[in-house]
Order: sequence, then structure tokens, then C-alpha cells
Amino acid sequence: MTRRFAEKRFLLLVLCMALCTAQFVLPLRAYASEKKSSDESSDDDDDDDSSDSSSSDIDDLKRQIEESKAAKKKADETKASLASGMASVQQIIGSLQTEKNNVVTYVATLDAAMEQIQDDLNEVNAAISENMIQIEEAEKAIEKAQAALDEAEAVRQAQYESIKDQIHFMYTSEKNTIFSLIFSSKGIADLLNRTQYISRIMDYDQKKLAEYARSVEAAEDAKKLLEESKAKLDEKQRELEDQQAEQEEKESDMSTLISAKEAEIGQYNAEIGNKEAQVAEYKKMIAEQDAEIAAIEAALRRQQAALAEANRRVYGGGQFVWPAPNYTRISDDYGMRQHPTLGVQMMHNGVDMAAPSGSPILAAADGQVIAASYSSTMGNYIMMDHGSDLITIYMHASGLNVSVGQEVSAGDRIGSVGSTGRSTGPHLHFGVRKNGSYVNPWNYLK
Repeated sequence: MTRRFAEKRFLLLVLCMALCTAQFVLPLRAYASEKKSSDESSDDDDDDDSSDSSSSDIDDLKRQIEESKAAKKKADETKASLASGMASVQQIIGSLQTEKNNVVTYVATLDAAMEQIQDDLNEVNAAISENMIQIEEAEKAIEKAQAALDEAEAVRQAQYESIKDQIHFMYTSEKNTIFSLIFSSKGIADLLNRTQYISRIMDYDQKKLAEYARSVEAAEDAKKLLEESKAKLDEKQRELEDQQAEQEEKESDMSTLISAKEAEIGQYNAEIGNKEAQVAEYKKMIAEQDAEIAAIEAALRRQQAALAEANRRVYGGGQFVWPAPNYTRISDDYGMRQHPTLGVQMMHNGVDMAAPSGSPILAAADGQVIAASYSSTMGNYIMMDHGSDLITIYMHASGLNVSVGQEVSAGDRIGSVGSTGRSTGPHLHFGVRKNGSYVNPWNYLK
């Protein structure tokens, strides 16, 4: 039983320490972390030097800070103006690029149309070449037909002349006339034979003459057909040449239009190039402005750090004001003790001043309120920063008269005695921390 009771007391002690750490020590550590950037300690001998920072130096630092802020604001405005100008130029570039792309698309359409025109022109040229060959062949055929016609006409004419000569000879010759052949016949049979012979000669001549006439007529018909065919080819040639002229005109017009649009694209490229050069200049100026802003911000941080250092609270030294006026009985002192509620030996990190509930709690020294709140262990409590990493703590109050950030002078009433939190009766638990650790309050109290 004794062992189990001891274990329970030990667990209760651990729980109590954990609650104290979470609700009391941790807030103090957070505050100490915020103060870490300041000097961690300062000797009492240096207090006079720190407090001798002249108001004029602080005013000068404030003036420098305001000038730096004004310079930064102006630099920011200049940068914003440059960024706005660059955005406007970039918008123009976007519009120019869109217009250029539209023209490029249009030129691509024109190129396709030009290809079609050139294809059509090539077809017409090919048709003209083929038609020219047919015309040449027709001309050669007409020449041959003309030669054949001339030859047939010559043969017919020669035959005609031969028949004329023959008839003329028959009628004009003294010995070989038709009449002599008839009258010199020896009988009826001889006469019939001679008459038949003469008739055959005349029929043959007529037949030949008719054949030659038909040959001439056929040659003339063939020549006429060839001439008609050539006329059609000539008409087709004229039509093809008209089409050729039309396609060449289209090609010329399209080429002129494409050249104009390509020149327009060149102008867009030049304008875009100019605007991009402006954007590059804007970027350069913005980069320079960024460097200037960074320099101003660095100077501003240095000035603000210097001002914070100049304004850093420094404890002026001397003993504290008694925080529970008219009540000097100590119900529990600083040091190791038997905890009144837990029943274990624990370090008591403050001085308990017995006083009636509602009696005043006074600020022990000049300082700033850094905590004014409630916890289950400390009850209503107040923490004050007096500079030089010196902090006072007031616990178990029935009421709080101050708030965080408030400046308080030594002897000002900051609360009322009570018994809130883990407490056995009305009292003020007064604690002192130096450089983040609890110290004996009697080092500062009368």
C-alpha cells in the first residue's frame, strides 16, 4: 500500500510539473525567445549609459526611418509605374503579335491560292503546248493535202490538155481523121470495128478525165476538212491564250498582294522588336529599382534595429516597491518546501505574501505589462517587463487592472489580491525572473 501511495504521489508530482510547464513556464519561454534578439544581459553599472541615450538621437533615428519609409514608398511607386508601363508595352506586343499572326495566316491562304493559280496556269500552258503540236501537225497535213491537190489538178489538167490535143488532131489531121477512118473502111464490119475503136478511145479519155476530176475533188474535200480542223485548233489556241493571260494576270496580282503582306509582316516584326527592346529596358530599370528598394529596406531595417536598441527598456536598478502594501507577513518563502496541496517537496519559486482578498497589488517597478491572463495553476496573473531581462510575476489575483502592452509606473495598482488558481487562501504569489530563470525575490525587495 505504501509503495502504491508513493507511486501515486510521484505521478501527481509529474502531472503538476507538466501543468506548470505548459501554463506558466512556456509563456515565459516564448517571451524570452522574443527578447533573444536584444542584449541578453546588462550590468547595473551600464544602466546610466543606456539611459543616457539622448532624445535627440532617438528623434534623429525616427526622422531617418521616416525618410527611408518615404524613399521606399517613392521607389515602390516608381517600380509600380515601370511595371505598369512594361505591362502596357507587353499588351501592345500581344496585340501586334495577334495582328501579325492574322496576316501570316492570310498569307498562308494566299500561298495556297497562288499554288492553285500556278497549277491552273501550268495546265493551260500544257494545253497550249499540246494544241500547238496539233496545229503544226494540221498545217503539215494541209500542206500535204495541198500538194496532193496540186498534183491531182496538174494530172487532170494534163489529161484534159491531152484529150484536147487528141481531138484537135483527129479533126485537123489530113490522114488520120475520124472521117478518113470511117470512109476508108472496107466494109460494114470494118466500119463497125473502126467506129467501136474510136468510141472506146473517147470513152477511155472521158473516164480518165472523170477519175482525175474526182481525185481533185477528193483532194479538195480533204484539204477543206483539214482547214476546218485547223480553224478549230486556232480558235482553241486563242481561247487557251486568253486563259493563259487571265491566269498570268491573277498570278501577278496574287504575287503583288503576297509581297505587300510579307512587307506588312516585316513591319510587324520590326515594331514587335522595338517593343521587346522597350520591355527589356523596363526590366532593366525595374531590376535597378528592386536593387534600390532592397538597399532602402536594408537601411530601414538597420535604422529600426538601432531605434529598437535605443528604445530598449533598461532596468534602472534599486529595490522594488513592496507589491502588497501594509501586509508583510510571508505565508510561504522562496526555496524548497512541502507543497501544501500535493504533499511533496518542490521548489517554491516566489514569495507568498498573505493579504486579504481585494487588497491592492502594486507594480514593483516601472515596466510594461507583457501578460494579463488566467491559468488553472496561476489563476489570474500578471507579468511585467522591467528591461534588462528582468520580469516580475503576480499570481492568484481576484481581479486585474491592467492589459497587455500597458506602461505602468512603480507603485501603480495593477490588480487585487485573491485566491484564484491552485491556492489554499488569499495571498499574492510574487516571483522574479532574470535572464529567463527564477531568482530569489529578496534580492530586489526591502
